[in-house]
Amino acid sequence: MIPTISGDRFMVDINTLPVCPVETTLTLISDKWKILILRDLLPGTKRFSELRRSIGRISQKVLTANLRQMEADGLVHREVYPEVPPRVEYSLTDTGRSLKTVIDALWDWGEDYKAKLAA
Repeated sequence: MIPTISGDRFMVDINTLPVCPVETTLTLISDKWKILILRDLLPGTKRFSELRRSIGRISQKVLTANLRQMEADGLVHREVYPEVPPRVEYSLTDTGRSLKTVIDALWDWGEDYKAKLAA
């Protein structure tokens, strides 16, 4: 039996993850869009169109692909409501929310870096 990390609707094969924990984290969030998706979902649930507007210059195709990958990785939860037209909302899972300290550290570092350049 292959060991897995299981969650709501995802199964990640532990054997496919890098041995190094830093590399594992980077594998999950290394795309710039994924970091921005995490940042914009930290305050709470958003619909697709809200998320696309908040991120800025991202195509629908790229946002969809990143959200699907993040859902498969267990970082994002996708809720579809049976309405006409269908309403879809995205939120962070507990695993996704646990990346808040990483996002906060990136924010702080970026602020410090910009301050040093301005000085």
